[in-house]
Amino acid sequence: MVDRSKKKLPIGIEDFEKLRKNGYYYVDKTGLICELLQNQAEVTLFTRPRRFGKSLNMSMLRHFFALGSDRELFAGLEIMQDEELCGAYMGKFPVLSFSLKDIDAESFDTAFAMAAMMVNREAGNHYYLCESEKLTQNEKQAFLELLDRKMDKAVFCGSLELLSRLLQKHYGQKAVVLIDEYDVPLAKAHAQGYYHEMASLLRVFFQQGLKTNTSLQFAVLTGCMRVSKESIFTGLNNIHVLTIADVRLDECFGFTDQEVMELLGYYGMSEKYHVVKEWYDGYRFGDVEVYCPWDVVNYCALLCSDADALPENYWANSSGNDVVRHFLRKAGESSSIKREIERLIAGELVTKEIHQEITWRDMYSSIDKIWSVLFMTGYLTQRGRGEGRSLRLAIPNLEVREIFTTQVMELFKEDAKQDGKSLDALCDAFAKGNAQEVQRQFGKYLKKTISIRDTFARRALKENFYHGMLLGLLAFKGSWTVFSNKEAGEGYADILVEMDDDDEPVGMIIEVKYAHDGSLDAACQAALEQIQNRRYHDAFYHESVKKVLKYAIACYKDQCRVLLAADL
Repeated sequence: MVDRSKKKLPIGIEDFEKLRKNGYYYVDKTGLICELLQNQAEVTLFTRPRRFGKSLNMSMLRHFFALGSDRELFAGLEIMQDEELCGAYMGKFPVLSFSLKDIDAESFDTAFAMAAMMVNREAGNHYYLCESEKLTQNEKQAFLELLDRKMDKAVFCGSLELLSRLLQKHYGQKAVVLIDEYDVPLAKAHAQGYYHEMASLLRVFFQQGLKTNTSLQFAVLTGCMRVSKESIFTGLNNIHVLTIADVRLDECFGFTDQEVMELLGYYGMSEKYHVVKEWYDGYRFGDVEVYCPWDVVNYCALLCSDADALPENYWANSSGNDVVRHFLRKAGESSSIKREIERLIAGELVTKEIHQEITWRDMYSSIDKIWSVLFMTGYLTQRGRGEGRSLRLAIPNLEVREIFTTQVMELFKEDAKQDGKSLDALCDAFAKGNAQEVQRQFGKYLKKTISIRDTFARRALKENFYHGMLLGLLAFKGSWTVFSNKEAGEGYADILVEMDDDDEPVGMIIEVKYAHDGSLDAACQAALEQIQNRRYHDAFYHESVKKVLKYAIACYKDQCRVLLAADL
């Protein structure tokens, strides 16, 4: 049951004011303000993976710096301990705040219209400029053009600089500029084929608003990728980029171990600490290991309703995982890369040279670039440094590992479906009770795909992988009815199949074992004994099935052994 006396968990809350005024739990990240001001650059770009609190932090910055800010929003938070800093900066600046994350369109014209609407909204927040006695009529007319949804590209590109200049003239104070998710339009444009047009538009927008803008106090940008200066930040030599590899401000995005322990303790869930850590920890930003906030908050909300709930994969469901698919497709062309992926999935490390400045246009052009993309987007994290630019990389946690294994399985099914001849040969061998041919055909599939092997996963998870492969293959036989983990006899059989190809239907039982010590024969014998002792064949007693084939299949890495028991 939900404890009404506790603060609400902020699932999807990115508005700092709403979070603080409406009784949501807040992990204090106001230390970012102090660090930002003490090491102030004219333009600062933070790059972090998705769902690590970038938007909430930007909202927090806006409410701190904006003229007329509400001090009560920050009551009891870390930043209020620095009275001198708060007196000098809190509520002292006109603020321009833009979020580019919703600019998602199939064509450049639509994307530009959405970008224009973004400027319309922010200009509308400062409509009072129309009545300002400090602005000339020409300046007011120029401002009104920012409210026109049919603004041309020249007006859009100059909008940031113009708004900053008008605000400075009205208030006598330079403006703070906040731009959240700056790279989302570039990612969408790349996917839809208009990257060059979008990059050209944003290049001028940023250059006029951030480089040649004398009315700028400072600017903060966030994004997922550090896009090459040559592609988007041309000539912008006043930008300071803080990536996930940088030590400075490394605790300001994501939850630290201490913060997670405090959160779990507040909700009476301390006993779930090790589960939460295993699933959602493991990202390393600078010198700090952090959890993904989105995952922790969502799982805690689930636990509030169901104390026995198992962890779920929230990160995978919040966005596409195209980069992993591209990576696995490229890896299929190289046996050495396949082995490296197997090592990663097994919980081991690989050392790779990482380049953090790339362009969206060539990010998938080679396997070397994809390693860098996986690192910057959070699918891989660092576990130490090698030589030069090299980092020792690992999959952060069980959640991300599940993303990899799921994508391996999906690609396996896609490839298998295209090879009808091999599928028919495998299914025909199963139906005829030819265990040796089943072993040969299934072994061919294992050799071609990425295997899920030791150290990182529990045995049950490894068995699930091979179980899933067999299910995927057998499911393509349209005339067969395939059941997974169905109750049978005195337990649950891994796979039950009713084959209706003949006048007399044939049943099939398949028990899958992972030979953790490499002993395939012993694992097969254990599987056969389990089939017999738990009487899985009872599942067919009430059917018209007269013959039942009982298969034991043991797997280890890319090897398998198949045995067939005597028919009933």
